[in-house]
Amino acid sequence: MANRIHQTAIIGAEVELGDDNVVGPYTVIAGPARIGDGNYIGPHVSIGGPAEYLGAEHLAGWDGETGGPGVVIGDRNRIREFVTVNQGVTEPTTIGDDCYLMGRAHVAHDCRLDDGVIVTSAVQIAGHCHVWSGANLGLGTVVHQRVRIGPGAMVGMGSAVRKEVGAFTITVGNPARTTGVNTIGLQRRGCSEESIAALTGFLTGKDTAIAGDLPEELAGLLKAWAARGPQH
Repeated sequence: MANRIHQTAIIGAEVELGDDNVVGPYTVIAGPARIGDGNYIGPHVSIGGPAEYLGAEHLAGWDGETGGPGVVIGDRNRIREFVTVNQGVTEPTTIGDDCYLMGRAHVAHDCRLDDGVIVTSAVQIAGHCHVWSGANLGLGTVVHQRVRIGPGAMVGMGSAVRKEVGAFTITVGNPARTTGVNTIGLQRRGCSEESIAALTGFLTGKDTAIAGDLPEELAGLLKAWAARGPQH
């Protein structure tokens, strides 16, 4: 299907759009940017604006100026009104597939959001952060630069996240602290109560081994998380 782009939206140079995308009124997409299929991009959204970085060039992307690594966005994302996604400095700012970014959320330069991430209203994610698949960031959460948030993590509203958030944990507060395991998220991925009990030690950092009879996709995801290496 053809893209539906409002007449007041501005699509800059070097912007590649797939099919069946909706782009709302007064939205600005500056290049370089590559956007997949079936995305809803609401009114007053800014994608590909200059990185909020002291050494970054501030180019007028709405006037055809381009530079930098840009932004890459996958398929079937919902990007609501007044969301800002800045372009990268050293690598593209990347959003995967099936993410939901609610109103006034901010994704800074060089961030990576994997598939199925939910970023609720007014969440602010600083530069060079990596949010793994299925994570859910609660209303008004602030994430410090260069932080990793694990797959399936639930971060409570109003949290100030200053350090890594573990996979399938519940984290809340200022400073944010882990308070438990996201059992609902694990159940939705096919885990039994016995498997969740066996896995709890790994998720809370008490054990290094991944235990339990886990669905193949989840086991692979947790193995990738376990092999993530030191945070820089």
